[in-house]
Amino acid sequence: MSYAHPAGLPIVDAMTPAVLVLTGPVTKDEVTGLCDDVRALLKTSGARTVVCDVGGLGPPGLGTVDLLARLELTARRAGGRIRLRDPAPALHALLDLVGLRFETEGQTEQREPALGVEEAVEPGDPPV
Repeated sequence: MSYAHPAGLPIVDAMTPAVLVLTGPVTKDEVTGLCDDVRALLKTSGARTVVCDVGGLGPPGLGTVDLLARLELTARRAGGRIRLRDPAPALHALLDLVGLRFETEGQTEQREPALGVEEAVEPGDPPV
């Protein structure tokens, strides 16, 4: 007797983050629904982070910045965060320009020291 594997992921555990795929352009009317989706994903998955796949948003603009800011605010109010997957360099530049910082997949965490950096103490330095 043969056995066919079920479609989809074979194993999904509690450590797998919830993913929200964003395709654009997103209109103002869709923002509320996407915020509801983030809230629901945080609640149902039990995870503290929702991964937002932004690769399909297209060229970034202020509408994209507004969307991401609202999604982050919604996630924080629900006790979580969002993390960006596959952001374009132009989106990074625009977010930096307006002063917003988002965690990105593959990026080292802010509290994590960079590899290969050592702090040396010189003799005679006062204790901190």
